[in-house]
Amino acid sequence: MSTGSAPDELRAMHWPVENPKFIFFTDFDGTITLQDSNDFMTDNIGFGGEKRRQGNKDVLDGKDTFRDSFRKMMDSVTKPYPECIDYLVENIKLDPYFNEYLQWALKNDIPTVIVSSGMHPIIKAIMKNLVGEDAEKIDIISNEVEARPGKSIDQEGGWQIKYHDDSGFGHDKSLSIRPYANLPADKRPTLFYAGDGVSDLSAASETDLLFAKKGHDLIQYCVKQNTPFTVFSDWSDILKKVKEIVAGKTSVHDAAREGYEAYQKGEAGLNGKAK
Repeated sequence: MSTGSAPDELRAMHWPVENPKFIFFTDFDGTITLQDSNDFMTDNIGFGGEKRRQGNKDVLDGKDTFRDSFRKMMDSVTKPYPECIDYLVENIKLDPYFNEYLQWALKNDIPTVIVSSGMHPIIKAIMKNLVGEDAEKIDIISNEVEARPGKSIDQEGGWQIKYHDDSGFGHDKSLSIRPYANLPADKRPTLFYAGDGVSDLSAASETDLLFAKKGHDLIQYCVKQNTPFTVFSDWSDILKKVKEIVAGKTSVHDAAREGYEAYQKGEAGLNGKAK
């Protein structure tokens, strides 16, 4: 995995393969994993699920920025950072089909890039635990963690989130993807993105095909903004669709149209829950 949150802006064009024809960008929490690690910490050892859900609603309603809402969540978790990592490694589970997707992607020279609002050390530890050695072949662009003034991250209340950029998201995921989207047509790969929630709003319109998780906030945003998407329940759905596109059996445009049609038919699993 990459070792920092500000890698070469076109790193995936050169690593782990040269000039790929497809790149898959993906959210981490609740997309690759079954649980959102930051939500899990907040709900269980922070200020709780009710306040967190209200914070997400405020972001969707434009009453707060994701940056400020997320900092409040993380500030409510005071357990020493190494203990937070251990706690999450013990509790966070992987989507049961992600490893199947990853093995296929590696064999077919498709880089996978995690673009996350989470913190690099946590993502790295969870992925190493759940994926093993192949986790090293996944790039990570994320926020970081830092010690509070006069403290150590090993102390109670000693750490805080260190944001990737100055945007209202803390990490504006679109900025990580746009350099690829802006490549000349003869060099530009087809770009995929998978996500589920509030932190994915900025990335939603940057790629050729957006996979939005069934029943989550990202679908509501896409419909509101008229952003094309296709729905997925787990990574078996993603793998099936990407295989079809890579094989030329369908196009990204057709896949996106199908997603909107599924929403119109009530098949997107929207349940009103803030995620």
